Amino acid sequence: MGSVQRRNYPEAFKREAVERVGSSGLTVGKVASELGIHEAILRRWVRQLSPAGATPATLQPRVHAITPSMADLAAENHRLRRENERLKMEREILKKTVTIFGTGAR
Repeated sequence: MGSVQRRNYPEAFKREAVERVGSSGLTVGKVASELGIHEAILRRWVRQLSPAGATPATLQPRVHAITPSMADLAAENHRLRRENERLKMEREILKKTVTIFGTGAR
């Protein structure tokens, strides 16, 4: 039976991982998966490197987002639809231009 080698991670890596847990809004498990480390290791780092009394749950960012009103959302939707139509028209003009000048190699 082979022995398991213990990996040593640099202190900066540990601190960045703990910071990511606190700032990303992702779960400890998701951050650990992204970093390729076991979730238990990251949880231990969070306990060790976080301010006193902090847990992974308390490290989640406090988001005080202002919810846009329905009128704001409708206006934004209308603006985006207009912009989308303008971009479609520009794309069609460019396609025709390429065809006219004969450089239409696709």
